Amino acid sequence: MNQQKLLMHAAMVGIALLLCSCGTLPNGRGWGQDATIKPGWKAVRESAVRAARSPYTWAPLAGALLLQIDDWDENISTWAADKTPVFGSRKSARNASDTLRNLSVAALIVTTLATPSGDSSNDWLAAKSKGLTVAAAANLLNGGATVALKNWSDRTRPDGSDRNSFPSGHSSFATLSATLAARNLQSIEMGANYQRAMRIGFGVFAGGAAWARVEANVHFPSDVLVGAAIGHFIAAFINDAFLGLDGSGAKALDLSLAPEFVGIQFQLGF
Repeated sequence: MNQQKLLMHAAMVGIALLLCSCGTLPNGRGWGQDATIKPGWKAVRESAVRAARSPYTWAPLAGALLLQIDDWDENISTWAADKTPVFGSRKSARNASDTLRNLSVAALIVTTLATPSGDSSNDWLAAKSKGLTVAAAANLLNGGATVALKNWSDRTRPDGSDRNSFPSGHSSFATLSATLAARNLQSIEMGANYQRAMRIGFGVFAGGAAWARVEANVHFPSDVLVGAAIGHFIAAFINDAFLGLDGSGAKALDLSLAPEFVGIQFQLGF
């Protein structure tokens, strides 16, 4: 598939998703409409427990702990920075980390706009504003937690440039954006296979941004793993506790990709 066809496919996918922003969720409410700053302690507690129990939270933390055996963390960091097996050079890896992080943010923006938030423009704007406030709060909390841990740990980067190595801000921010984008997909009408493919793509953005930081020689593997755990926990917790969704999602949009065509099938309620 050449670049022009790939861009055409991406544009058509984006258009199809944005068309879904009209209408409401299966429960008749709009995405973001029920966002609240007072979800109740039960909702907060349950959301925190679910986020902590998610393998996308505890598995990276377990991996970071495992890397403390002998000199695994430092050895993998040195090997990745010397060989740069994925991105080819440290400079390319640094640039790729920025690009992949930005793609995660773009995925969050597009999926946020694509969620059904009401039939009228006033309802749509009000619901989107409330939903975006929740996402902004998650970003602020993630940034604050990451900076606080950097100051506390005072870990020197592999390249010796400063003492802000642990945890990785690129990794936490990309993972937070990818997690929120994946959560948004649950509110968009689409086939299960298409949703799964998009979730994998978001994961590739976040994982690629994290690994690129290791190849760029600015983070140890444990830095990016802990960053990913922080980003996922905060995104899952804030989204589930404060956005006010019931977890239901319709499944009426599907996509077929082939070398010569893109087929999109969807149902919309305006």
